[in-house]
Amino acid sequence: MLVYTSITKSYLPKARVLGRSLKRHNPDWRLCVILCDTPPAGFDVSAEPFDELVTLDQLGLPNWKAWAFGHDVVELCTGVKGAAAKLLADRDGEDRLIYLDPDILVCAPLQPLAELLDHHEIVLTPHLLDPESDPQAVVDNEICVLRHGVFNLGFLGVRMKGQGRRFIDWWSARLERHCLADPQNGLFTDQKWVDLAPAFFDGVYVVRDKGCNVATWNIHRRPIRRNGDGLLEAGGARLRFYHFTGYDSGDGRGMLLKYAGQQIEALELWDAYGRELAANGHRDPALDHFAYGFFSNGAPIDKRLRRLYRARPDLQEAFPDPFEVRKWSLYNWWREEQRS
Repeated sequence: MLVYTSITKSYLPKARVLGRSLKRHNPDWRLCVILCDTPPAGFDVSAEPFDELVTLDQLGLPNWKAWAFGHDVVELCTGVKGAAAKLLADRDGEDRLIYLDPDILVCAPLQPLAELLDHHEIVLTPHLLDPESDPQAVVDNEICVLRHGVFNLGFLGVRMKGQGRRFIDWWSARLERHCLADPQNGLFTDQKWVDLAPAFFDGVYVVRDKGCNVATWNIHRRPIRRNGDGLLEAGGARLRFYHFTGYDSGDGRGMLLKYAGQQIEALELWDAYGRELAANGHRDPALDHFAYGFFSNGAPIDKRLRRLYRARPDLQEAFPDPFEVRKWSLYNWWREEQRS
C-alpha cells in the first residue's frame, strides 16, 4: 500500500512521527513525502522513516515556480496533493493510494481502510458523524464544517483506475487553478472541492468508523478511552488515527480542553505526541525557513503580491521566475508599484 503526505521543512518532524507510527502498525506500507520546500542541509532520505521524497519540480506542474509563487504555504501544501496523486497513479504497479496529513498519528492498523478500496473507488472521512445539540458546538463544529468542507482531507483513499482515476484528474485540475484559502467565497484549499465528489462520482464511500480521523472537532462525540486490553478506543471503536490539527498554533490544545478536558486518555495522547515530536526535531531552528516564502535576496513575499501575480497573466509572462531578484524582476516591479 502506498501512502503520501505533503510538508514544508518545518513539518519534517511531524512527517517522521507519521512515518514511524504508520510503519509500526503497517510495516509493509510505503510512505512518499511531497516536499513543498527545499531540503534541509545534510538531508538524507535513507535515514528517514519514509521511503521517498518528491520535490515541486518533479510533479509535472507547468512553470512550477510561477505556480508556487501564487500560493501561500497552506495553499501550496494542499494544492500539490492532486498533482502528486496523478504522478503516483501513473506509476506501474500502483493500484491504491492513501493520503494522510503529516500531523496525524497512526494508532492501529489501517488495513480496514485499504480493504475498502477493494470495493470502492474513493474513500472519505467526514468531519462529523453526529449532529450537535449544544448551541456553541453547532457554531464551532457544524457551521465551521459548512465553511471549510464536509469531508476532512487529512485522509483520502482512492483507487488508481476507473472513477478513482477520473476523480484524481478532476481534483488535480481544480487544485492547479483554484486552490485558495478563501471560505468567504466558497473555497477552502483542496478540501471544499471534495464536497462535490459524491455528486460527481458513483464510487464514493463515506467512512462511519468513529476511530478514523478523530480530532478536536469530533472528540466530544467520540470520547477516547482504553479498553480492557489497554488499546485506545474512540466512541467505542478502535482508535485508528488521530489528527492533531492546530497543534503548533495552540488552537488545537485550546479546543481539546474545551471539548475533551475531562478525557484523561485524550490529554495523555496529546502529551505523548508532543514528546514524539520533540524527539524528532520539532521546533529545530534549522527547519524554520520556508524557501518559497522569500525572494532570492531574502525579502519576504507580500501575500497581496502573490494574489496579484496569480491573477495577472501579463506578470506571469514577464516574470516566469518570480522569486529571482535581478534588475528586471517582479521584486523591483513591486517596489516601484508600492512607491507610486
